[in-house]
Amino acid sequence: MPARGDHDARRRDVSQAVWEVLAAHGFGGLTLRAVAAHMGASTGLLTHYFSSKKALVRHALEVAQEHTQRRDRFPAEGEGLPGLRAALLDVMPLTPETVAMSRVWVSFWDAALGDDELAAVELRRYERWRGMLRPHVEAALRLGQLPADADPEDVVATAAGFGHGLVVQALFDPARFPPRRQAALVDGFVALLGR
Repeated sequence: MPARGDHDARRRDVSQAVWEVLAAHGFGGLTLRAVAAHMGASTGLLTHYFSSKKALVRHALEVAQEHTQRRDRFPAEGEGLPGLRAALLDVMPLTPETVAMSRVWVSFWDAALGDDELAAVELRRYERWRGMLRPHVEAALRLGQLPADADPEDVVATAAGFGHGLVVQALFDPARFPPRRQAALVDGFVALLGR
């Protein structure tokens, strides 16, 4: 029986391999065989940790969430629209790390569309995303940075849709949507909200 420290170290190795396979191939390419090949190990080793593909996907979600929470965040720039701008820039694929993270989360949409349990996870993730944007929109309304008759829920939904739409375009066409252009488009979007 391996020592507990060896087991924990091996689990960290497995988690890192899961992340690297996700970042390279998305949830569609996440299989026990792909992770084992990436590690130079047997699938038998992985079945010690994951009894099924579903267990592997659940673990992959935990790993993706850990990476999301651990990463450097885009610095807050103030209340209202400046804060909304920072929140939108925070999800843009501006660095190799955020490109990998965006590839992972966008690939998860496909898995979530075909599985009610995963769809519920994605629904909660979108609720959290809108929840992160909402305080900035409410502050912008309070500070007079948005038209007084703006519906905060509509502004939040529009900002979330804009943000993820730009993420997808940047992932599929990085030459047309380099980081500088992504930032300029976010700036233009936020400026339009304030008119």
